[in-house]
Amino acid sequence: AIKSSRRFMIGFKKTPTKLVISVFLISLISILLIYLDFATNNPLPEEEITISKELSTKIPQIKNKQIHEVKKGDSLSVIFEEKNVPLNTAYKIFNFDKNNLLSSIIPGDVMEFNYVGDDLYSIEIIKDEVNSIFINTGNEIFIKKIKKQTQTITSYGYGTIVNSFYKDAKEVGIPDSIIMDFAYIFGWDIDFIFDVRKGDSFFVIFETDYSEGERVSSGDIIFAEFTNKNERYRAQRFYDDIQGKQYFNENGDNVKKAFLRAPLDFAYISSHFNPNRMHPILHRIKAHNGVDYAAKRNTPVKASGDGVISFLGRQSGYGRTIEIKHGGNIKTLYAHLERFNTKLKVGSKVKQGEIIAFVGDSGQATGPHLHFEFWQGQVRTDPVKVKLPSAKPVNKSQIEEFRNILNSNLKKLSEYNSINNE
Repeated sequence: AIKSSRRFMIGFKKTPTKLVISVFLISLISILLIYLDFATNNPLPEEEITISKELSTKIPQIKNKQIHEVKKGDSLSVIFEEKNVPLNTAYKIFNFDKNNLLSSIIPGDVMEFNYVGDDLYSIEIIKDEVNSIFINTGNEIFIKKIKKQTQTITSYGYGTIVNSFYKDAKEVGIPDSIIMDFAYIFGWDIDFIFDVRKGDSFFVIFETDYSEGERVSSGDIIFAEFTNKNERYRAQRFYDDIQGKQYFNENGDNVKKAFLRAPLDFAYISSHFNPNRMHPILHRIKAHNGVDYAAKRNTPVKASGDGVISFLGRQSGYGRTIEIKHGGNIKTLYAHLERFNTKLKVGSKVKQGEIIAFVGDSGQATGPHLHFEFWQGQVRTDPVKVKLPSAKPVNKSQIEEFRNILNSNLKKLSEYNSINNE
């Protein structure tokens, strides 16, 4: 056993000796080859790198744009200079404007300067969602008007009052602008805060203009119906040859009255007309000869009817006050205002619905609200209950045309009701 063990150990020692000799010989041969290569002065072959013509071509320049909104006092020459429009190009643009299109630019217009890299290739002056002026600044300079094609979509909205007219109309998908117009159209007969009741219903047909998939108008009401406390009110849009666009009921009477029932939108009555009211500040019986509408500070106040400003200033407990004289010996008064429309003064003519001031709490007021009075001669009457005179009815020569349009929409209403009641 001891002899065989020795043989194993002796064999184990001989193996690494042969390996070392082999490695040594290989290394020696490699060194000799390198020496001979340098001695013969023949360098190792170099790798040649070539660039293809496709890769060496110039990378395309990126398109970009700069936007400028025209402000009061801006001039095109200064704008062009700020946007680095070359002087020669600017001169050509003004020279090629034979139809004076550039003279129509006004504050609020948006100018788009389009570049490829640093090179200007066009300018577009956007007037509104549909109309613009295009200026090509490439090799051939030209200026032209652009009007996008529009498509009119007719939509329907129907609902029942559960919470409020505004909220319930929004829930059935009626746009804000249509809701406001609806309230305005029927605003001579209905106070949409005070008069609306749970269970009342509304129906409206309206149209909206679209261009390239985007809405470009807030929409316009064609026909509307509101049922309030079981009384039905209807309004049909009609273009009267004398009055222009108006809304009339099924009898051809103008839904518009000579005066608005409430001179501000979506406020609520906080104090009614009351000749025996206890004054909240003076704490004594003092007649309340108008209606108080509670509203947020700076809510716009509208002129109730066409007329002339007869007073604009402060009146003791009323604070900032406006009085308007109307036809028929009628006067309206608006008090506790925060501020006036700065364009108005005594003698200014105002139109029904025009913003004349903003809600405040000036004078003897416990909080922001509008105090509104309606005078007939020297007598102050309840604005909520007074019978308001109507505007002119449908032009007699067009009554048949009006009835045909109305009947067509009444048929749509009937069909819509039958589908929803199935």
